[in-house]
Amino acid sequence: MSYSASFRCIAGCHGTYPLDQVIYNCPACGQLLEVHHDLDALRDRSGSAWIKLFDQRWMTRDWPHGSGVWGKKEWVQPMLREENIVSAAEGGTNLFWAERYGKSLGLDDIWIKNCGNSHTGSFKDLGMTVLVSTVKQMIEDGKPIRGIACASTGDTSAALAAYCASAAIPSVVLLPKGKVTTAQLVQPLANGALVCALDTDFDGCMDIVQKLSEEEGIYLANSKNSLRLEGQKTVGMEIVQQFDWQVPDWIIIPGGNLGNVAALGAGFDMMYELGVISKRPRICLAQAEKANPLYRAYKQGWDSFEPITAGATEASAIRIGNPVSVHRAIRTLKAFDGIVEQASESELAEASAAADRAGSYTCPHTGVALAALEKLRARGEVEPGQRVVVISTANGLKFTQFKIRYHEDAIAGVESKHPNRPIELPSDFEAVKKSVFQALDQRAS
Repeated sequence: MSYSASFRCIAGCHGTYPLDQVIYNCPACGQLLEVHHDLDALRDRSGSAWIKLFDQRWMTRDWPHGSGVWGKKEWVQPMLREENIVSAAEGGTNLFWAERYGKSLGLDDIWIKNCGNSHTGSFKDLGMTVLVSTVKQMIEDGKPIRGIACASTGDTSAALAAYCASAAIPSVVLLPKGKVTTAQLVQPLANGALVCALDTDFDGCMDIVQKLSEEEGIYLANSKNSLRLEGQKTVGMEIVQQFDWQVPDWIIIPGGNLGNVAALGAGFDMMYELGVISKRPRICLAQAEKANPLYRAYKQGWDSFEPITAGATEASAIRIGNPVSVHRAIRTLKAFDGIVEQASESELAEASAAADRAGSYTCPHTGVALAALEKLRARGEVEPGQRVVVISTANGLKFTQFKIRYHEDAIAGVESKHPNRPIELPSDFEAVKKSVFQALDQRAS
């Protein structure tokens, strides 16, 4: 069976557009496009047959199916020729059973999906492998693309630069000057991207890169381009597969530009429509209090959405006040009985620290999602016995300064409840022994 997919308007306007066409908005109404798969063709296999195929491919050495994305190629980008796939074995990331942390909340089935345990350290690899591979094929087929560009708060630029470097395609990155971590700035520089540090915030960078992509030869890599979401939707598929195809009760995901929650919903919708699962989870979208436009709209009953100017937050990757995927996100949350929660700087820092003390190592954005979980539990919306998965979007090692400042009690507006500093001692056994046993006694009390 030949499988196919095309772009269609999210608002339902007539017309389809091939995935190798340079187009991001509906020509009729201006809304974003989404990738539509021929589900009737995909029904040539039963749900159980797809499960068997995906399980056979899981983490295999058989190129390219060892990738968590390309192991589900027919559901992602079926028209891509395998020689054009640019992959770094993305996906297949572990589910961490946060047993100790969960018990502190009276819960015993809490899991953290460590999407940051990936090639460039974030879930953005999942989407970028699809986008860059498709562009590589477009160039091979004669499309006049000179480079791929993105606006970024750090992780998108890292993924774009790495995959473009692998494919020998120039990448252009627009970052808000002084608003990304050193690790996130170094990644695209090391991979040879043209990095432009703009004196604005992410929303300002996004405005400029959209105009730049209107110029001939520049292809847009932000999640406004729904090719990105096709890779990112495999997060939900992986979670279900890792639970032997059982659906968790809740998924909590941090959101900034909001393509991630739309992608998450798309993955579950596809599994449901093709008979792989029989129910959907509830979704909670978590935002930083200082960058919370969707939370504000949710509290008003979705009656209106107003962009804001996002304030400074430790969760810098989701410091976005005018998300491009807002309509897709709202549609997803409505369909999944979803809610939106927010976290203050203190709440996200303490939640991140609590998970770390129980064996994780979380980025501040995961801290936002964990803080949301704590609020849901306090209100009784998450109940004992329910299975909850928190999406960790990036590796905590990208945010070392956040960790250092927490333990030095140096985050503005945050009074660290559990700082942990090294004990400086002379090189003397008795002094070390005394200090060690004093500390152990204190922890035992």
